[in-house]
Amino acid sequence: MQLKELFQEDFYSAIKMQEVTGRYVTNKDLEKVKSYFGDKIDFQEIGRSVKGKSVYMTRVGKGKIKVLAWSQMHGNEATTTKAVFDLLNTFINESGNKVISSILDSCSIFIIPILNPDGAEAYTRINANSVDLNRDLQQLSQPESRILMQQYQAIKPEFCLNLHDQRTIFSAGSRPEPATLSFLTPSKDPERSIDDSRRQSMCLIAGMAEDLQNELQGRIGRYDDAFNINCAGDTFQNLNIPTVLFEAGHFPEDYEREETRKYVFKALLSCLYQIAHLQPDTSGEESYFDIPENQKLFNDVIIRNARIGNENSEISIQFREVLGEKGIEFLPMVEKREKRISNYGHREIDAKGLEVSLPDGSEISENVVVNKIVINNRELEVKYR
Repeated sequence: MQLKELFQEDFYSAIKMQEVTGRYVTNKDLEKVKSYFGDKIDFQEIGRSVKGKSVYMTRVGKGKIKVLAWSQMHGNEATTTKAVFDLLNTFINESGNKVISSILDSCSIFIIPILNPDGAEAYTRINANSVDLNRDLQQLSQPESRILMQQYQAIKPEFCLNLHDQRTIFSAGSRPEPATLSFLTPSKDPERSIDDSRRQSMCLIAGMAEDLQNELQGRIGRYDDAFNINCAGDTFQNLNIPTVLFEAGHFPEDYEREETRKYVFKALLSCLYQIAHLQPDTSGEESYFDIPENQKLFNDVIIRNARIGNENSEISIQFREVLGEKGIEFLPMVEKREKRISNYGHREIDAKGLEVSLPDGSEISENVVVNKIVINNRELEVKYR
C-alpha cells in the first residue's frame, strides 16, 4: 500500500490542526475550523439539536463511492472529531498527493463532525434530553438521530464510518496492553450472520490493523459484536451497508488523546484508501477475527503492596472526567480496595509494604477522591493534572 509516506511523523505534524486540541471539543471549535478553511470547505447546516445548536456536514471528493461518517454521536467522545479535522486539512493541502487524489477521485465523503453538539458542550455521552443517540436509531425519538437517518436516506452511502471514543479500562485482549484503537464490524442480525457486506467491513478493519501494526503492535482490539438493532452501526449493517465502528482508546500517558488522535487519522486514511481501491477479494475475514477482542483489564492507577492499618491491600483508582472551568479535569476515584487487584494499571505505585493513608487522615474507601496519598509520611501525587 502507498500510505507509508503519509504515516511519517513529519507529515502528520505538518497537517495536524493545532487550533483544536484536548478532550473538550464543541461547536465553538468547529467554528474555528470553518474559519480556518474559509471557502475551501463548505460546511452545510443539516439540522438543529434539542437546544437549537447547528449540526453541520461537509462533503469532500467527487467520486462515485459514497461514504458517510459521523463523530461525537456521544458528546464526550471527541478524539475522532479532531482526527476528522486533520483529515480535512490533508484533503485540502495535499490534494496533489497520489494517495489523496486517488481517494478524492474515487470517493465522495460526507462527514458530520459533531452530531451531538449539546452533549459536546455539556461533556456528556447523552443529548440534552438524556438520550443515548446510539440507542435511538430505530425509535428516532431525538432530532439528532433523525438528522443522521435523514442524511443516510438522502446520500444512500455505500459505506458508513461510525466514530467513537472508548474508556481507558479496555485492553487489547488479555495482555497488559491498552486498546489504543479498536474496531468492529457490527452485526446485522441476532445470529451475527456474515454476508458480503459484513465481509467488506471486516476486510477494511483487517487492512487498517495491518497498516498500523508496526506502530501499535499489540494495541489494536476488536469489539464484541453482540447485536442491538437500536445502535447506528447495527441498523446500517442490517440494511446491508458495510459499516465500520472506530473506537479511539488510551495510549500510555496520553489522557488528552493527542497521540491516539494521530492513529485515528492514519486509520481513516487507510480505510478510505482501501475503499477507493476496493477489490472483490474479501479474504480479510480471517485476519479480522485474529484481532484480539477487547477486555476490561485496566485501571488508571493501581497501588500495590500497601499496608492500611493492619491489613495488606491493593487499591484501584479510576479517573472520572469532569468538565471544569479550565476544561476537562480527571478526578481520581477509588474503585476497589482489596487484598489483590487482578487488573493492570496504566500507572502502578509500589508501596513496598509501607503504610498508605490520605493526607487528611480519612479512610481509603470506594468512591473517595484521592488526589494525593501518603506513603510512610511522604506525600505522592495521584491526580493526572
